[in-house]
Amino acid sequence: MAVFSSRQPDVAERDISITEFLFEGLDARPDEVAVIDGPSGAEMTAAQLKDRIQRLAGGLTEAGLAPGRVIAILAPNMPDYVTAFHGIAWAGSTVTTLNPTYTAPEIAHQLKDAGALALITIPALADLARAGMEGTECAELILMGDPPEVVPEGARRFEDLLGAPMPAQHPVDLDLFVLVLPYSSGTTGRPKGVMLSHRNLVVNTEQLRAPNALEPGETVIAFLPFFHIYGMTVLMNFFLVERGRLVTMPRCDLEAFLGLIQTHKATRLFIVPPVALALAKHPMVAEYDLSSVKEIFSGAAPLSPEIEEAIEARMPTTRMVQGYGMTEMSPVSHSTWFDTKRRGASGTLVPGTECRIVAPETGEDCAPGVEGELWVRGPQVMLGYLGNAEATAETRLPDGWLRTGDLAEVDADGFLFLRDRLKELIKYKGFQVAPAEVEAALIAHEAVVDAAVSARPDDEAGEAPIAFVVPAPGVEVTQDMLQAHVESCLARYKHPAEFRIVEAVPKSASGKILRRILRDQVRAEVG
Repeated sequence: MAVFSSRQPDVAERDISITEFLFEGLDARPDEVAVIDGPSGAEMTAAQLKDRIQRLAGGLTEAGLAPGRVIAILAPNMPDYVTAFHGIAWAGSTVTTLNPTYTAPEIAHQLKDAGALALITIPALADLARAGMEGTECAELILMGDPPEVVPEGARRFEDLLGAPMPAQHPVDLDLFVLVLPYSSGTTGRPKGVMLSHRNLVVNTEQLRAPNALEPGETVIAFLPFFHIYGMTVLMNFFLVERGRLVTMPRCDLEAFLGLIQTHKATRLFIVPPVALALAKHPMVAEYDLSSVKEIFSGAAPLSPEIEEAIEARMPTTRMVQGYGMTEMSPVSHSTWFDTKRRGASGTLVPGTECRIVAPETGEDCAPGVEGELWVRGPQVMLGYLGNAEATAETRLPDGWLRTGDLAEVDADGFLFLRDRLKELIKYKGFQVAPAEVEAALIAHEAVVDAAVSARPDDEAGEAPIAFVVPAPGVEVTQDMLQAHVESCLARYKHPAEFRIVEAVPKSASGKILRRILRDQVRAEVG
């Protein structure tokens, strides 16, 4: 078996809850500002944040909503999102996090599947939340932020739930108690509840320490949603544990993002590829002073070497790096270490983690430099999918290996290079076409700011690639221009059979291209 191991084979597995870990970072600087609301500038010190977490835990317990219950959060990033998440955890309950752009049926599905009995949201989403709660066991609606003067019947104010501080973590099994239920499609299918324990989150937070070498007092602009595992672990938990400062943004607006970087002199940025594209190509970037930024970390999807180079050329004081993870791994398995880098790579293994590259057709291990499916093993791997033993068995093997569903290769030095999703390969006349490779080639063109590639059925070839291209503002992009470009850099079988000019590419909250939407659209057209 060809197994790649971390340069640091062990990781501290501490017997504490994730909130106890967070409190260590808060107790070390009680009077320092820990969280800032980006839009308003309102500040919360480390001591204030800890107090609110403990008081919420006490209030949830007094209200009979803890321990052992499932409580949902439906909200954008804001300082009290941290309070809500860790208050629920401190009280010995389970958190399930919902995307605030969900429709009522999507909310209802997750509330039912997770077994949530209460939902914390903001006033602007109260009607949507109510609609999603209909027909579920979720009966408690809690409004945080600035609730209206008259609270809707049956709802209660978040502030009214802040009771007597709970002095200690409610006892839970750190290894087996399900702390958080984020939802993920995994390698395929409808979103499933990913069961993550306190141990999973504590270990993954610990695993991030060595590669990232974060210094106390560093500031990050937190637009990555806390409901998603990337924002949850890397920003809300890791950054606060390491005595960093969060500036929260309810959504990613480029102008506001750049302004907050300049105002708060952010030292690090954690982003996704769409934001990387903007930093590389959008003219607005040149209007702001971003010299405080010493490192930009991109995750959630692969980023081409050309975009990395363009960002570093535009921001010469900044180091552009990548990492890799998935919800089922809490989420990080690979990160670019502070003292190493390889262009276009998603870094190397974090401490205490192993990986394999497995040939999908044969199940044999691949040699360095050979492409196959990435498998990962480590203490950050999930307990399983909630109520779905079949999907768990397909993804998490009995010996601990997690099948990621991602095609990748690892070079002789252990650097990971992502290629594409195993299930999204396009089969053109027997050749395998990776959408991400074609997308990277298109984005490298100066007239293109974004692109997505999907497949359409083809009687002769089986499938043919279709490219959806977003042109730069004010630039006319022609079919001939794009065809000439791909002919210069891609083998013929990888050339899109059609180029479609679009205003935007559909993406998830974490920045991943939603190719299934494009695929379904094309299939509907051809019947």
